[in-house]
Amino acid sequence: MSGLFKTIFGKLDCPNYKVVTSTADYEERLYEAARWTSTTIPDIERRSASSTGFRRLFKYISGHNEKNVKIPMTVPVITKVEPGDGPFCKTDFTVSFYAPYADQAEGTPKPSDPDVFNNSLPEMTAYVRTFSGYAKDEDWTKQAETLAKSLDDAGLKYHKDHYYTAGYNSPFKPINRHNEVWFIKSD
Repeated sequence: MSGLFKTIFGKLDCPNYKVVTSTADYEERLYEAARWTSTTIPDIERRSASSTGFRRLFKYISGHNEKNVKIPMTVPVITKVEPGDGPFCKTDFTVSFYAPYADQAEGTPKPSDPDVFNNSLPEMTAYVRTFSGYAKDEDWTKQAETLAKSLDDAGLKYHKDHYYTAGYNSPFKPINRHNEVWFIKSD
């Protein structure tokens, strides 16, 4: 599995994956099944939902959990984007923190906030497009559209009803940022 982000982002734990194929537009990655802690926010804007979700999850890892313990920060912060039916309809944004390696087998403590939950993602193949910069809502959408077009042009099957955004940097890091959009392979 890849140690790429362990090197780039220091000592932060991150999901394990293997690169299956790589093109100029995207990578195909096989991710191991993993535990996450998540919260879902219906909103019109990704930025607003991500901010609310991040605050909830940060409170959780800061000790607002059944054991009152601090949990180490990990990368990436992923957001599952499930678009609504129209341009001004609410979208469901599920913001998630990866559970640290030490908690992958046993799981992290139960959240105290009823809007925060522990969950697992199965082993999955993701088509991943990377880009840099301080991403705004339009950037995430444009990158997802570009990735979808590349996958469609290649004749690949993927879940079209949702995608993920993945951020790897603190909001206080203005340059050399690493962002990703993911579509999950379907049969």
